[in-house]
Amino acid sequence: MNADKKADGITWISPQSLIQLRMQARQLSLNKSKIHAKQGGAYLSSFKGRGMEFDESRIYQAGDDIRNIDWRVTARTGTAHTKVFREERERPVLLWLDLNDSMMFATRNKFKSVIAAEIATLIAWSAANNNDRIGALIFSPEEHIEIKPRRGKSAVLNFIGQISKHRAWNGTHTPVQPDSKRYMASAISRLRKVTHPGSLIFMISDFRDMDEKAWSHLANTARHNDIILIKITDPIEMDLPPAGSYKLTDGIRELQIRTSKNVRENYHRRYADTNTQLEKFCRQNRIHLISISTGDDSINKLISGLGAQPSNKRQRHLLR
Repeated sequence: MNADKKADGITWISPQSLIQLRMQARQLSLNKSKIHAKQGGAYLSSFKGRGMEFDESRIYQAGDDIRNIDWRVTARTGTAHTKVFREERERPVLLWLDLNDSMMFATRNKFKSVIAAEIATLIAWSAANNNDRIGALIFSPEEHIEIKPRRGKSAVLNFIGQISKHRAWNGTHTPVQPDSKRYMASAISRLRKVTHPGSLIFMISDFRDMDEKAWSHLANTARHNDIILIKITDPIEMDLPPAGSYKLTDGIRELQIRTSKNVRENYHRRYADTNTQLEKFCRQNRIHLISISTGDDSINKLISGLGAQPSNKRQRHLLR
């Protein structure tokens, strides 16, 4: 663990800093009647609400949600069947937090991983305030942690403890492996396996290592759950700096890059194409998308992304 107090909240995050977010979390509501999240584009929809538990399968009827088709029963009987769910008393809120090497980066403000940890903690405190059960998957090449859904302050404190002591912060990140995309797909596959229908899932990542398998697992998970993708980016990932020669470092290794007009245009075009594909995927699968940059005021961007307008009071309580 990086013990440099000056770096707390910039390149790593302490449990004390995350605990202090409890007051700010009161500005964030996960109440089903108040949340309206914009997907990629102009689409606007409300969350389904409380968790739903599988009850039975019955023959498909006109008007049934095709996402609830029971494919196994349909294949076995030769007649389309749909799953019927009954309401649970509590809705599980699952936090899927990416602490991979690409998240340990920023050109301003604070690391993407720090912003992700802060956002996840704000959501956890808000879920606790709403009396929802809180579970999590926190992962990196160094360590994968799963937390079963529980209610209350103790559940949030446990989540904070697991974040702050995660081995991803120790500064000895393993180089990105050729199978990093397969690793990401595995993390989403695991999320799909541990998620109960009707859960509210927040996935916080830069989503750089997604492949076809990862998108497929995500689409399948979205059939019976509300999913919010919170994409964390840095301005340099969208646009390279003006033409010139620049040096990048992770504190150990150095990389020299040269930019030109053509290089910058091609770089931005690739980012724009990738982002357009992500927005299209979210619209097609009714997944909510919120994009937050390291240059943004994180809490206001999160609140507005969930459909609320930051007040003047909120403006005075920005994440720093």
